[in-house]
Amino acid sequence: MPSPKASNSQYSPTVTENLGDITIFLAAGVPLMFKDLWDQEQGIAVVALLRHFGCPCCWELASTLKESKSRFDSAGVKLIAVGVGAPNKARLLAQRLPFPMDCLYADPDRKAYDFLDLYYGFGRTFFNPASAKVLLRFDALRKVTKNYTIEATPDDRSGVLQQGGMFVFRGKELLYARKDEGTGDHAPLDDVFDVCCKVPVA
Repeated sequence: MPSPKASNSQYSPTVTENLGDITIFLAAGVPLMFKDLWDQEQGIAVVALLRHFGCPCCWELASTLKESKSRFDSAGVKLIAVGVGAPNKARLLAQRLPFPMDCLYADPDRKAYDFLDLYYGFGRTFFNPASAKVLLRFDALRKVTKNYTIEATPDDRSGVLQQGGMFVFRGKELLYARKDEGTGDHAPLDDVFDVCCKVPVA
């Protein structure tokens, strides 16, 4: 059963259509629209909005997503990771973690984050109780950040106060939505996978 923090009821039925008009960037620097990321008819996509490319907890999440990619691929699910920062910051994460560049996108102006009303602010980033669980994963964090560089942090430092979230779409239908309550408060991937597997095949 999905986490009680996960709910798509806070979004209007047209959320995917409106989100689709937002422009983001491939890690290679090419602009494209959100609606071009997956098949808008029946395609199933998991969209992970990372905090920013210089966040160690996001390196941890990206590593977990990379390890789970074959599982999602086998289920016919497209895995998409978006982060705050310019495309060159995305490339730093992709090269040093490493992470597949064809799954990684940059949203330097946080347009998708603002549209989806993801949490933002100093208190959420540093003092939210949900962030405390990061301490329980210290060894895992240390392992995945061995090639970490602070240079991946957005040049516009206000981006470091952005929180992320996890979303599952089938075509233009939003199936799952979960906002991160604080830094490192990521959606359980088993929950996300369960949602994907329960989607009836068209």
